[in-house]
Amino acid sequence: MNAAAIDGLLAALARLPDNVPLRINLAKLLVQAGRHAEAIDHLNMALAIDADNAETIQLLIDASTALSMPRQVGEGSPESTGTPRSQGAWDFDWHRAEREMGDSIPAPFVENDPDGDPQAISLSGEGAGTALFDVDRPVVTLADVGGLEDVKTRLNESFLEPMRNPEVAKAFGKSLRGGLLLYGPPGCGKTFMARAVAGELGASFVTATMTDIFDKYIGETEKNLHGIFQAARRAAPAVLFLDEIDSVAAKRSALSGGVAWMRQTVNQLLLELDSMDAQNDGLFVLAATNQPWDIDTALLRPGRLDRMLLVLPPDRPARGAILKHHFSSRPIAGIDVRKIAARTEDFSGADLEHVVTSAAEKAMMESLRKGSVQPISMSHVNEALKEIQPSTRTWLQTAKNVVEFGNANGSYDELGQYLRARKML
Repeated sequence: MNAAAIDGLLAALARLPDNVPLRINLAKLLVQAGRHAEAIDHLNMALAIDADNAETIQLLIDASTALSMPRQVGEGSPESTGTPRSQGAWDFDWHRAEREMGDSIPAPFVENDPDGDPQAISLSGEGAGTALFDVDRPVVTLADVGGLEDVKTRLNESFLEPMRNPEVAKAFGKSLRGGLLLYGPPGCGKTFMARAVAGELGASFVTATMTDIFDKYIGETEKNLHGIFQAARRAAPAVLFLDEIDSVAAKRSALSGGVAWMRQTVNQLLLELDSMDAQNDGLFVLAATNQPWDIDTALLRPGRLDRMLLVLPPDRPARGAILKHHFSSRPIAGIDVRKIAARTEDFSGADLEHVVTSAAEKAMMESLRKGSVQPISMSHVNEALKEIQPSTRTWLQTAKNVVEFGNANGSYDELGQYLRARKML
C-alpha cells in the first residue's frame, strides 16, 4: 500500500513541484518505508520553498536521526559473524550512511560571515556573530492587503500621505517624524502591514524581534538596541520595525526585583526615539504588540510612538483573499471561498491558514486510503472547521476588560467601537 501511495505522490509532485504539503506527506511515507535518505532529499526541497516550516524541520531532524541510528545485529546477518556479541549489541555503517545522504544534510555547525553580507550586522555580547536584524526592500504594498479598508485609510491619512507629500505636510504643521504602534490580536497581519508600509514608501525595511536583542550581560542589551537604530539610520529612507515591543518596553513602574535592570533598556529605547527629532529624517519607526496596555506610557508620547493603529481580525473580503492565497498551491475541487469566509468570523490570518492546512491533511489521508491523489473539497474544509476555533476570542475578552476599566485617556476608543459593534460591550 505504501509503495502505491508513494508512487501516487511522486506523480502528483511531478505536476506540482512546489507543493510543500505533498512533499512533506511523501517524506512521511518514505520514512515509514525505511527510505530515510530519499525522505531527507524531499524535506530539503520543501525547506528551500518554505524555510520556516516547523513540521518540515522536525521531520528532517527525525529522518536524519533514524538514518544515523545504529542497526541491531540480528542472527544470521553478515555482521553477526566473527566475534560473538551479546543480545542487543549495535553496529552501524557510517560510510554507507554518508554515501546515502550525500550533500542533502547541512553541516552540523555553520559560521556567520557578517563581512560577506552587507545586510547582516553583528553586534557584541551574547549574540556576537549573528545578525540581530534583517534589511530588505519589500515589493508588497497596501494593494496586496486584502480588505481592511478602514485600516488602510487611517494609515494613509496619519502616516503615508504626509511622507509622500512632505512640503504639503509641513505647510499644515504635520510632523514627518515620530512612529506608529500597530496593535491587535496575534496572527492578524501586523508584520505584513508593516512591510506593506515600507513598500508604499519605497523604503528599506529593517526588522528586529525584540526578544533577540536581549543579552545576559549588563549594558549589552542597550548597546544592541543602539546599534540597530544606528544601522537603520544609515539605511534611510527606511522603516524600522520593532516586533514584540512589549517584551522590551514594559511599564517601568512594574519592574522591580530581578527585572529592575530592564528599566535601563526602556530608557535606552526612549532615548533612541527622542533622537528622531534631531537625527532621523527618513527613518520611520513602526512597532507591533499584542498587549499595548503593558507598554510604558512614556513610549506613546508625541514624537515617539505617538500614533496607535488597531489591526483587527480580517474582515470577510480579507478572509476570502487569505483563503485563496493558501488554497492556490494545493489541489482543490469545488471550494467555495465565500462560504468559508462567511463561517470564519473572528478567525485570524494564522487561523485561516490552519484551516486550509488541516483540510489538506484530511485530503491527504483520503488519498492514502484510496491510493490516488484526492483534491481538497468542501467536505474536507467542513471537517476542519468542526475542529478549529478562532484564537482571537481570548484576546478580545482581555481587550473588553481594558476598554471597560482602563481607557480613561481614550487610547482604546477605536477598540471600544469595534467591541460595541460586535455587541461585546
